[in-house]
Amino acid sequence: MQLVVARIGRAHGIKGEVTVEVRTDEPELRLGPGAVLTTDPASVGPLTIETGRVHSGRLLLRFEGVRDRNGAEALRNTLLIAEVDPDERPEDEDEYYDHQLIDLDVVTKDGEQVGRITEISHLPTQDLFVVERPDGTEVYVPFVEEIVTEIDLEEQRAVIDPPPGLIDDRAARDEAAGGHSASSRDSGEEA
Repeated sequence: MQLVVARIGRAHGIKGEVTVEVRTDEPELRLGPGAVLTTDPASVGPLTIETGRVHSGRLLLRFEGVRDRNGAEALRNTLLIAEVDPDERPEDEDEYYDHQLIDLDVVTKDGEQVGRITEISHLPTQDLFVVERPDGTEVYVPFVEEIVTEIDLEEQRAVIDPPPGLIDDRAARDEAAGGHSASSRDSGEEA
């Protein structure tokens, strides 16, 4: 299975180094010296990483055969793609590769069917599941421990405990039925 692990940014200096936008949680494994990566566009690669270093918080890479700024600048916006065993798991047991989460059924802790994960959106502050509902609409579920309570790869499902209003109009229904708002439940008042 192929995974995008980085995007090449601008050239750095005059000796062929490039900045890299990392798109993997395991850059030391995927972007180390000697790694051979396919590319998008394919005509640019494959590329073999010669050296890597961190400078001012950014990863800089130099590829075999790229010796000057012009060669480095020609690689700008190229995606770097690693070949990954589909059964491979990240080191941390609470981490998952996107391909493991795509197509999981999403259900609430009460067993209510929500939909199916169609995409993982990686935002600067957190990741979101893009979940397609049975009616074709989409709902966005933050991939945080408080909401996503269980990932069961064997059963191919993600169990969520959504706050009112995240996946439906539950908060509005509670109010119409004379229930308490989410804030009063959260403050410990009796319902």
